[in-house]
Amino acid sequence: MFLPSRKSITISIIILLLNQTTTTLVSSKCTCDDNSNDNNNVSEALKYKLIAMTTTLVASIIGVCLPIMAKNYRYLNPENDFYFLVKSFAAGVILATGFIHILHDAFENLTNPCIGEKPWGLFPFSGFVAMLAAIGTLIMEALLTGYHKRSELMKAQPLEDEDEEVHHHHHGAGGGNVLNPALPSSNRLDSPEDSPDHLRNSIVSQILELAIVAHSIIVGVSLGVSQSPNTIKPLVAALSFHQCFEGMGLGACISQAQFKNYTVVIMVLFFCFTIPTGIGVGIGISKIYNEGSPKALIVEGILLSASAGILIYMALVDLLASDFMNPKMLRSLRLQLAAILALLVGVICMSLLVLWEGA
Repeated sequence: MFLPSRKSITISIIILLLNQTTTTLVSSKCTCDDNSNDNNNVSEALKYKLIAMTTTLVASIIGVCLPIMAKNYRYLNPENDFYFLVKSFAAGVILATGFIHILHDAFENLTNPCIGEKPWGLFPFSGFVAMLAAIGTLIMEALLTGYHKRSELMKAQPLEDEDEEVHHHHHGAGGGNVLNPALPSSNRLDSPEDSPDHLRNSIVSQILELAIVAHSIIVGVSLGVSQSPNTIKPLVAALSFHQCFEGMGLGACISQAQFKNYTVVIMVLFFCFTIPTGIGVGIGISKIYNEGSPKALIVEGILLSASAGILIYMALVDLLASDFMNPKMLRSLRLQLAAILALLVGVICMSLLVLWEGA
């Protein structure tokens, strides 16, 4: 009777393991180009896509308009302590969006085996692009702010010289108080639209909206091209809350920037219609677009990385650092603790949506 030796048994086990591993790798590679899904139902998926377009639009309007309309109420006035808590919550939402939602998706796209090992598997491109985007945001803010301040100084200097000359001619006529050279420049620099804070808040809100819009377009297109109702259903509610929280963060920045009414309307509409438009574009290209193709994964991964870097920088530097170093907050331990709690609540709420989206 033949009994297999220990060596032959070991070799057989190794061969079986190698065979199983090869099968797994082949099946994982096949999923890159194979978009078929037994759960696909085009008509039912279209119904959920239309529902998602409606709910995300309504949620976006509610989220972004709440902080803007709230400035008409005394307890939500920017000078009130409660406004610091609203901004801290909004900053937490934006921070979690960048770290937990966008950067994670970017990492998955740029490490996907479908795009190849070289060069994407040899270097952490998602973190690198996010870092460059954050540095680029800093440089852009510094250059724009510096350009504005130099322009104001160049405009004010001739006016001051002219007023000083006129003042010398009329020093004995009792008109010195009327023609005070400090008066025009003071009025010019103290106006809300020309103040450094107004300029900074304007730049922050516009860059923030661009980063959010880039992310929202990708999310909308990805949902629009999906043909699986089981994939779309949990995303409808999750994306609605996502847009509502994200809109609150953007709305707080828009409100603080004190734009003119038509500018506020344009920015609100631009934000609210981004995901519905992305879903509509996804529906239109669903037959020709392959979200698992290497080119799509690379482009989406780079755009998501850049959006994450911008959002993380703006949440930490432009929103949290400026508020937490505000003299009013530094003088009040109670306000500091409340702001920290609001920040953590915003981070937790946005982070929990990951579990919902992955359900």
